[in-house]
Amino acid sequence: MNYVVPILLIAVLVYGLIKRVNVYDSFVLGAKKSFNLSLSIFPYLAAIFIMVNALHASGVDVYVTKIFAPPFKLLGVPSEVVQLVLLRPFSGSGSLAILTDVYKTYGVDSYVGRCASVIMGSSETVFYVASVYFAETKVKRTGWAIPIALFCNLLGSVVACLLCKFL
Repeated sequence: MNYVVPILLIAVLVYGLIKRVNVYDSFVLGAKKSFNLSLSIFPYLAAIFIMVNALHASGVDVYVTKIFAPPFKLLGVPSEVVQLVLLRPFSGSGSLAILTDVYKTYGVDSYVGRCASVIMGSSETVFYVASVYFAETKVKRTGWAIPIALFCNLLGSVVACLLCKFL
């Protein structure tokens, strides 16, 4: 298992040599493009991080979780993971912290722990991915992309909890 990355690097170098590609120049060009991408998406990511931290610091996230807990419970989502479902589209590290808290409180093999695990694995940080994708493609009108992605995250969370309950 420890040899996967070195073997992959050697394979790329050998492939580049066979195709007569200057691997070093290609690497430098890719690194240069990634730097420009990082600069272009930074404002979007900063806005997301500031918003998530402001909601958490103000305590609004607790109230929003309390408001959404009853409808989610009707859908089969335990109230203990509602905050994870709501935060996951915005923050990967924040949702990982919630997942860790769920593990510490309920255990990894509990129903709540299994639901949180499957939600974490089957959902996406929609706004981060949209920021990266739309910043690189210069798309300004996102249309239905974000609402559909959010709906799919929600549907995936509900199905994840149902599967955990019956399997």
